[in-house]
Amino acid sequence: MQSNIARAIRMKHSPVAVLWSDEKPEGALEFKEGRWACVMSLVTSAAKGKTAACSRETVGCKGGISGMGFGSAYDDFPGGIEYFLSYGNPDFCKTEAGRRMAESMPDMDKGERYVKTPELARKFIEALPICDIPAKYVVFKPLESVADDEIPRTVVFLVNPDQISALIVLANYGRETTDNVIAPMGAGCQQIGILPYKEAESAHPRAIIGLTDLSARKITNRAVGKDILSFAVPYAMFREMEDNAEGSFLDRDTWAEVMEISEGLGDRG
Repeated sequence: MQSNIARAIRMKHSPVAVLWSDEKPEGALEFKEGRWACVMSLVTSAAKGKTAACSRETVGCKGGISGMGFGSAYDDFPGGIEYFLSYGNPDFCKTEAGRRMAESMPDMDKGERYVKTPELARKFIEALPICDIPAKYVVFKPLESVADDEIPRTVVFLVNPDQISALIVLANYGRETTDNVIAPMGAGCQQIGILPYKEAESAHPRAIIGLTDLSARKITNRAVGKDILSFAVPYAMFREMEDNAEGSFLDRDTWAEVMEISEGLGDRG
């Protein structure tokens, strides 16, 4: 499956197709069960040409279980997810279980401080569109590796500021409204998983700007560069944008000049 958009915005890496499957593709990268890892590293691997997959058992972390649509993993989060996201749970960290967990997750003690209070963090969790997908695996493929009989759930672009600007314009290009792209707070996996899954249920789905998760950026900055955000599009919206690309501003001088300036600055950098 090819993308005229990717060609027009001169993407360095492939768009990533997110698919659901009951079978793991042969040779797909997958984390070992029980190993901590961030699912965004599978996404960046797919952007670089590899096929990757994760299951409920191999998604890498508790947050990834919920983020990729394998149900809720927050109800039994040791020490309370609301404390982890806010100001920590030092009392829990004094217990034997807490000490062990804090060895691999130091933020258990003082918290990630992404949300001001545990009460607000709990509201954030309760508002997430948690779902349990009817498949064993979430598969990440370079878009050009998607077969004709495969239909992605989401297409994820990993893009720089100029490219994300073009995608925002294109997402609104054929719509009556101008609010067709949103940037909700969330984990990196939620922003390419359950949030666009939910948008796909709408008659007029919106795209999700992501990789605003600082924890995920520690992974992706090293893999694809520090100026990259994700732009996740439900598949029906991706097709709409693809159909609108030809004849749009992507064929005009302003976009060509933006690309010329951007590439010239890159050469000097």
